[in-house]
Amino acid sequence: MSPYSRRAFLAATGAALLTGCAATPDHRTATTPPTRTAGAPSAPGTVRPLGRSVPVGLLIPAIGVDTPLLRLGLAADGTVEVPPITADDRAGWYRYSPTPGQTGPSVILGHVTVGPYGDGVFRRLDRLRRGDGITARLENGTTAAFAVTDVRTVDKADFPTEDVYGNVNRPELRLITCGGPHDGEGYRDNVIVFAALSAAGAR
Repeated sequence: MSPYSRRAFLAATGAALLTGCAATPDHRTATTPPTRTAGAPSAPGTVRPLGRSVPVGLLIPAIGVDTPLLRLGLAADGTVEVPPITADDRAGWYRYSPTPGQTGPSVILGHVTVGPYGDGVFRRLDRLRRGDGITARLENGTTAAFAVTDVRTVDKADFPTEDVYGNVNRPELRLITCGGPHDGEGYRDNVIVFAALSAAGAR
């Protein structure tokens, strides 16, 4: 991790990133992630990183996800935006993270439920397993294919901020939603999928 991003990370520790996946928009909670800087060069033997191109869609065949992607930023209070609660639920890419295929962790958030509309786009995210494929469709007409390396369910109070946002030396992907028991106010946990770039090509 570079000195700049390390300082930013330390400023953000103690407050985990919590995605808003509760029954209503008012239940969303999030905190400011570390500021990103350029990552280190890719490790030998990994797939060559791609140039920057904004993701416009996400395909996860193992759990039946095929969603357009919104662009998410920061809310006025400095928290991470989450997709709106709508019947046409879509996931969103956090635009201050690398684009999928660039070196570093590209972060995509989605809901597990969308209030009165029922299940969210990431309702089955916790069913993914190591090796499952994830494809990001990019604005320039290419795709970035990833393979799942880990799936974690963590208490929101113990959100692994550095594992999600910290610099890595290869192109990686993070998918985040809520999970665990619901206490009437919101979900206790976050489900986080970690994946690494496995291939790239034309659509």
